[in-house]
Amino acid sequence: MAASLAPAAPADLVDALSARIQGIGTSQIGLVADRGRDDPEVVKLWIGEGDLPTPPFIVEAAHRAMLAGHTRYTTSLGLPALRAALGAYHARHWGVEIPPDRFAVTAGGMNAIMQAAQVLLEPGDEIIIPSPAWPNLREAVRIAGGVPVTVPYRRLPDGRFALPLADIEAALTPRTRVIMINSPSNPTGWTMPLAEMTALRDLARDRGLWILSDEVYAHFTYGNRIAPSFLQICTEDDRLIVTNTFSKNWAMTGWRAGWVIYPRGLAPTFAKLGQYSTTSISTFVQHACIAALEEGDGFIRTMVDRCAEARSILVDGLSRLPGVTVAPPDGAFYLMARMGGDEPSLDLALRLLREAKVGVAPGTAFGPEGEGLVRICFAISPALAREAVARLSSVLGRAG
Repeated sequence: MAASLAPAAPADLVDALSARIQGIGTSQIGLVADRGRDDPEVVKLWIGEGDLPTPPFIVEAAHRAMLAGHTRYTTSLGLPALRAALGAYHARHWGVEIPPDRFAVTAGGMNAIMQAAQVLLEPGDEIIIPSPAWPNLREAVRIAGGVPVTVPYRRLPDGRFALPLADIEAALTPRTRVIMINSPSNPTGWTMPLAEMTALRDLARDRGLWILSDEVYAHFTYGNRIAPSFLQICTEDDRLIVTNTFSKNWAMTGWRAGWVIYPRGLAPTFAKLGQYSTTSISTFVQHACIAALEEGDGFIRTMVDRCAEARSILVDGLSRLPGVTVAPPDGAFYLMARMGGDEPSLDLALRLLREAKVGVAPGTAFGPEGEGLVRICFAISPALAREAVARLSSVLGRAG
């Protein structure tokens, strides 16, 4: 995510790089963050990260594992005990039975997505990505040689987002190989109902397409429910890959641990891919992940409750400002707010950083469909949410 702060490489060296690597985009989130990351006065809402530390019981599990000597190589698919714990976690929350040999442990959700892209895409293959979308999705596809094809979400008058299945179907071509779904979505908060998942599954089956489902924010829904999973409606032989991470649920962004779920029989493929990409993630981190899965449901509820309160504070406060359109998202922990006027999103984000000391992500960081919007992370304390509203009101309220 970081923008480049080092001197530029000589042109002849850049020209000698892989064309795919030369085409990697620069993160606009990083461009904004680099202006204020070291300023202690800035309320930092630009990054998808909560403000709580990792729970002590997870840290202590890692410490115990290190003291016990769990600091050596292990299987590239992940510890058998961790894959068994992942199976129990999915059975508990979604009522699905996933055997351990359908899980691979990865170096965070990003590595899970990258492995899925490498497994599924040949050069020139197209993958459907609803947009605005987390920019890492598009760049992972490009690095793997694929072609991202964006399908814009429809923006409803109240500020919410919708994604008709007909829009996805209209974007399919003979080169389409994968349909990517991130539900609940970063950055829009759109959450796909189970009935629409079923319809998309049927479309994918009919066309022989893969579904790549990023289900990172499944617990972050509001209204005493959990987001549905494609695992609930697909068989072990369907062309479905699900990616996830420990980062969001258990405040483990820096631990770099995630997982991927694949169809029956693909364990050897993912074992080889893991071996040649990371070998494995740290063994003691995997022991911490077991603790998160087995003991961490209460912490998830705490995180979601805090997010729900901060969400209400931000939506209520910002919706009172002139020219601001914002709706409570169904899921994830981001607001996509339109703040009036014709000011480009990146310029607006930089102005809010400068004038309000609030760091937000420009909507265009998530694709051109995000122009005119900014993304605000609300995985924060209610007190910090109130402070952000007060600061933004002091700048945006002037237009009244």
